[in-house]
Amino acid sequence: MAEFKIGRLDGQPPRIRNVPIAVTPEGFWCCPSQAALQKTAKSPNHQGRPRGGASPAPSKASSVQRAPTVSSERRAQSTPARSRTNSDEQVCSPADAVAAPDPPKVAPAPAPEKRPKQHKISVGFGQLGTSDLKVVLYGKEGVAVKMIVHKNILSENSTFFADRISRQSPVSCIEVPDCEDVEIYVETVGLMYCKDVKQRLIKQNVPRVLRILKVAESLGFHECIMSCLDYLEAVPWVGDEEENVVSSIRQLHNEDHRANPLLKRVTSDVLTNPPNDTLAHIIDLVLKSSEDRGRREMKTLVLKLFKENNNICTNGSSADSSCVMTLYSCFQNCLDSLLALFRQASDPERLAEQSSDSKEQMFRKITLEADNLLWLAEILSDRNAADELAVIWASQVDLAEMHPKIPVMHRHLVSCVTARLLVAIGKGEALPSKETRRRLLDVWLQPLMDDYRWLQHGCRWFDRTVVEDGVGQTILTLPLEDQQAVLLAWLGRFLKARDGCPNLQRAFEVWWRRTFVRPYAEKPGSSSSSGSGRH
Repeated sequence: MAEFKIGRLDGQPPRIRNVPIAVTPEGFWCCPSQAALQKTAKSPNHQGRPRGGASPAPSKASSVQRAPTVSSERRAQSTPARSRTNSDEQVCSPADAVAAPDPPKVAPAPAPEKRPKQHKISVGFGQLGTSDLKVVLYGKEGVAVKMIVHKNILSENSTFFADRISRQSPVSCIEVPDCEDVEIYVETVGLMYCKDVKQRLIKQNVPRVLRILKVAESLGFHECIMSCLDYLEAVPWVGDEEENVVSSIRQLHNEDHRANPLLKRVTSDVLTNPPNDTLAHIIDLVLKSSEDRGRREMKTLVLKLFKENNNICTNGSSADSSCVMTLYSCFQNCLDSLLALFRQASDPERLAEQSSDSKEQMFRKITLEADNLLWLAEILSDRNAADELAVIWASQVDLAEMHPKIPVMHRHLVSCVTARLLVAIGKGEALPSKETRRRLLDVWLQPLMDDYRWLQHGCRWFDRTVVEDGVGQTILTLPLEDQQAVLLAWLGRFLKARDGCPNLQRAFEVWWRRTFVRPYAEKPGSSSSSGSGRH
């Protein structure tokens, strides 16, 4: 603890108080945070204290000297206000009030703008007996901080202060108006008195170090800048800190060589776009994983990352084209593998020659390859790159013919691929030709209906409403004759097994109106020619 006496900043006679001060090993006292300053400024005990009352004892936790705010200056300002208020009031006798005519109504004069009250704080650094410079900071909320410092310390560490001192020599006071961050400014000046700035930053967090870095750069405090960069290069970045760090580093003007190690954490000097070979390697590892839980978790993660980063595979650049080609190549490899497994599992003679363990392993591979196809179809559909995928899937006539010969518990994911493509077409995420759309329905709608009961009860993530809407909308994109052929085939199936068949009644209703209502509505003189039933 130490005692410190200081005069008022406004030139009035000082009021001497003994204030407890926390002294660091370097000999400077820390400034309280801006929140503490505002809390002190808004304290009702501080603003509404009686004139003759005793002052409360200073807190031992305080580390600064505060100039008193209840002074003769405040009283001098309040007295004229009261005088003006009294002089404006008109006092008259009751008789005068009756005889006198009504005075003209005059709009009240606007109240004078209240000036923010100034809260003055003093902070000392080093040996006060040898100090030869005062730096006054004017911040927000009327806060003014006077720092008692040494010219040689500030000149050696700060190009800003060295320039100001040399230009104004001899100078005893430097004012810094409109200081954005008074708290960090004081702390940064205090770091000029430290022997090891980096050691002082260890206990700080990333947001505070970024604030110190900003002030240090404005002061030209190069040792502090390098210490902040070393700290940020070594410490982990959590959550939004990465974006804030990168943004702050890129705003540095004269420290590019020091900032490069930090930016290497998020950028590469070799490639500016995601390397295609790395993406292919990741997808290949996921597709060939034999550990079910790890594979499912990584598929979910990679799919989420693809959805979050819309710039991957969608910008139309050469790198994006390579990305799409990689996904299609993986899809074709999985499709070839699934086709070979289907041929093996659908051949009774070859199936009879295998042991039960071999059969189980074969059906497990079928489920795995079908799940891989569904995952890749999901990625391509989300990227609006499934047009060619619809062409490939519509051409798999052999696979569709062998589909009924495989147990439904192993083949149902193949129907999920069909459902996903029809949903993409129904939502406009894929735009294949009408020939491709008709072929896709001709080849794969029947297998989808065969597996529909299993999909409803055996797949937790299967969304019946979305799938039925996608199938119906895809059907309605066909010519009217093709719509009729598909929907009549569906109707025969629906009337036999309603619960085990997709409900396409909405699409059937639209087709009905197009077929039976619209031709009559379009005839001249028809009462419904303005027809609300058109679709």
